[in-house]
Amino acid sequence: MKDIIINPKIKFGKPVIKGTRVPIDLIVGKIAGGMTIEEVMKEYGLTKKQVLSALKYAAKVLSTEEILSLQ
Repeated sequence: MKDIIINPKIKFGKPVIKGTRVPIDLIVGKIAGGMTIEEVMKEYGLTKKQVLSALKYAAKVLSTEEILSLQ
């Protein structure tokens, strides 16, 4: 995903939108909290493509998450 970068010098290596310091988890959290994509775009100066890339990245990370039993 070329819109997402991970750089240890930016936000301690958290994934962010390329060319910004806006972390992916912030975008996902704002949408989960009730903001629309358009509101997130306006609030953080992002394009719709960038916001959708953040959601796609989060979905991909979760789809590869390994589930471990605590028993």
